[in-house]
Amino acid sequence: MPPPPLSAADWLDTLHSPAEVRRVPRRLLPQVAEALRAELIRRVAETGGHLAPNLGVVELTLALHAVFNTPDDRLVWDVGHQAYTHKMLTGRREAMSSLRQRDGLSGFTRRAESPFDPFGAGHSSTSISAALGMAVAAKLLGQKRHSIAVIGDGALTAGQAFEALNHAGEIKADVLVVLNDNDMSISRNVGALQQHLTRLRSNPVISRLRDGGQALLSHTGPLGDILGSTRIGLRDGVKHLLGVTSLFEELGFAYFGPIDGHDLPLLLDTLENLKRHSGPRILHVITQKGRGFNPAELDPVRFHGVGKFDPKIEPQPLATHGKSWTHAFADWLERHAARPELAVITPAMIEGSGLAGFAARHPARCFDVGIAEQHALTFAGGLAAEGMHPVVAIYSTFLQRAWDQLIHDIALQNLPVLLAVDRAGQVGPDGATHAGSFDLAFGQAIPNLILAAPSDRRELFALLDAAYAHAGPALVRYPRGECPDDLGGEPADHPFGLRVRRRALDPSRSLLVIALGAPVALGLHAAEHLPATVVDLRWAKPIDWPALLPLMSTHAAWLILEEGSALGGIGATLITEAALQGIHKPVRRAAIPDQFIEHGSREQCLADCGLETTQLTHTMTELLRQAAPR
Repeated sequence: MPPPPLSAADWLDTLHSPAEVRRVPRRLLPQVAEALRAELIRRVAETGGHLAPNLGVVELTLALHAVFNTPDDRLVWDVGHQAYTHKMLTGRREAMSSLRQRDGLSGFTRRAESPFDPFGAGHSSTSISAALGMAVAAKLLGQKRHSIAVIGDGALTAGQAFEALNHAGEIKADVLVVLNDNDMSISRNVGALQQHLTRLRSNPVISRLRDGGQALLSHTGPLGDILGSTRIGLRDGVKHLLGVTSLFEELGFAYFGPIDGHDLPLLLDTLENLKRHSGPRILHVITQKGRGFNPAELDPVRFHGVGKFDPKIEPQPLATHGKSWTHAFADWLERHAARPELAVITPAMIEGSGLAGFAARHPARCFDVGIAEQHALTFAGGLAAEGMHPVVAIYSTFLQRAWDQLIHDIALQNLPVLLAVDRAGQVGPDGATHAGSFDLAFGQAIPNLILAAPSDRRELFALLDAAYAHAGPALVRYPRGECPDDLGGEPADHPFGLRVRRRALDPSRSLLVIALGAPVALGLHAAEHLPATVVDLRWAKPIDWPALLPLMSTHAAWLILEEGSALGGIGATLITEAALQGIHKPVRRAAIPDQFIEHGSREQCLADCGLETTQLTHTMTELLRQAAPR
């Protein structure tokens, strides 16, 4: 007697690779998708992570692996934070308990993690360029394989995506772009492209062709089966006759859709058909962010990222125990909101940058430009050139995409643009792709740009005030996490002066701790029981040399603390200037080394940089023993 057929749940336990996905009977795949969705909720509940984006692509992920021969066929996920189901289907299901933890799975796709991740991700809008490169490489090497890019409608707002589409259409590359359209990035999407996609989604001609055509085919017997296998092509042929075209077709892509991204049979049929096509193709898929988890469906922005939670209880968004630096910046902004010349710009990070309140109360002066960091900065430059004083709220990791605009369009013209740079330094579970490691090193090299790093809420307000009053470009950076209120100490002598947070009685036998930004609190704590003067530098540029050089001259040794790149960082600047001034003392520094720091808790990432209290106390003790033996 043959064994009973496997249930959907049983099949799920057998899926250790996409090859096994392709053996599952097609009629069972919708049930497998629901089992995957339930497990996804359970797994994210254990670790925290990106919940809503992943719930929206369960069926799409399953269909892509069921149709294409991955990893031989290259499947490139844009951003990568929606690839949890992909990880579960590619041999990493049990390892999901280590997601975003030290020595565990990355929260994004990563080449070193699996052959099923052909291209690493973290920032948006790179997938089409990468998949195009893979498609061209296959052609040049004489290899037969498919290249597929999965990109969201939010990521499609970035210029790089259109550069890739333009190139792919021009060379007629054999690449399939799957547009995952959920009307979202992290926040609701904005702009003319979003309006174009809305028209494509809601066009009654397309809807009637889709719904009416499927109903007609269902009544035509065997002929309907034959025509049904080509219904996408038939529908789009009629669509062209009726003049309903898309921007993508103007770029040289064959456009298919939109179709329901949660209808697995339709997804499978459509992908099978497109697999037989060649050239540049785009499949427009409509999905729902947060699908299958009611709180996330109702509020996909809030549930974009969550901490650990009980699946039976509504999870809470990622939060800090006290008031965060982001919230403190929002409070500063509210204090200045009445200024008519103040305008705020953000690249698709209204909620993440703490701008929701300002946007609600001052919509005419708050601009969400989409995932378009380069445009955000040059747009700010244009506003500043006409007498406005723009504030660009941006994460450090995303500012990396717009340094040319900061140099060429703002600093070169000495325009008064204030950059409020969030997530500076180590970010913890999001890892190397999102770390703000480089803004200090990059920024110091730019003429006209001033750089500040506050150590507490009081200093955040003071430095933002000084930066806003400055007649040229200014950058104020602050980290992820909880913002201390006031670390105390002596006041600064002037707006661009340093602060002595703690002064040693005998400098000649004491350590000078020079810290910038969040490490000031670490330095104070680590030096609590040691003879040390702790200086809060406040400004990385300009440096308060008249106050700092005498302190460097009179103390026995120096320890420099910064949460930025050691190469080209503030420590390099201080040591170089001291040498030029003929001041030579034993010196150590703790900063981000010349490597990408792996994901883990923020504390673990700081420890990798030597910026942990116990490490710092040990370093201080050894340095004092060397420089001022007792």
